[in-house]
Formats: sequence, C-alpha cells, structure tokens
Amino acid sequence: MDTEIQIERVLPATIDRVYDAWTRAEVLAQWYCPNPQLELKVDADVRAGGAYVVEMGPHVVRGTYLEVEPPYRLVFSWQWDGSDGEPTRVQVELSEVAGGTRMLLSHTGFSNAEDAANHRQGWEPELDRLAGLLVPVALTDQQG
Repeated sequence: MDTEIQIERVLPATIDRVYDAWTRAEVLAQWYCPNPQLELKVDADVRAGGAYVVEMGPHVVRGTYLEVEPPYRLVFSWQWDGSDGEPTRVQVELSEVAGGTRMLLSHTGFSNAEDAANHRQGWEPELDRLAGLLVPVALTDQQG
C-alpha cells in the first residue's frame, strides 16, 4: 500500500470556477467535507504564507498555503488538530481540457499506508460533492 494519494477528475466547469471552488471560503463551505451531515466552517487566507482552518463538526484541519498560482496550482500543508505528526502536503493542479477542467489532487507525506487510505476515503466523497456543485445550471434544470 502507498503512503501517497493521487486522484484525478475532469470537472464540468471552467478552470476559473474550479479554482474559485478551492479558494473562496463561501464556496469551500458548500463541499469541503466528506460528510454533508456535519456543520462546515471555512476560514481561508489564500495567498502564499496565508493560513486556513476548516471545521468539519468536531474535526478541525488547518494549514498554510505554500504555493498559490491562480488558476492552475494550489499547494498547502494539512494537519488535524490533536495530531502530533508532521503536516502532510496537498497539491491541486488544474488544466483546461475538452469538457471542463482536469484536476489532479496529490496528498503526500503520510507516515503510513493506513493514514493515506483513510484520507482517500475522505477525499473521494468530498470531490464527488465538488463535482456536483460544479454541474452547469442548464444541465440540472433539464434533469429536474
């Protein structure tokens, strides 16, 4: 088992909309938790050296933005409150492709494969929520 996560998705939105979803606190608060039942609060100062805090019910993760290159790249540290290990690192790379935006999420620096697998189980439904949020309004209107 691996101690790194890589998840690739093609999202049905422009690169600017996807980047906004990763960098605007009010948009992050709509999807940035794998469990939609938990209250979600996000505070994000998106600039190199800026800090963020995400409260997912009783679970709190925080970190620092290490690289901010709109609208193509975002890199930040990731550490759960109460954990004593070194922070892990999340990198989000965006590129325009036919049908939307290719997003490659890499989460690295886990101390063991079990921790990496647990985080993958969190990222997958979270990214599903992001994809659902980005579905064009015209498509959702036709389905309703």
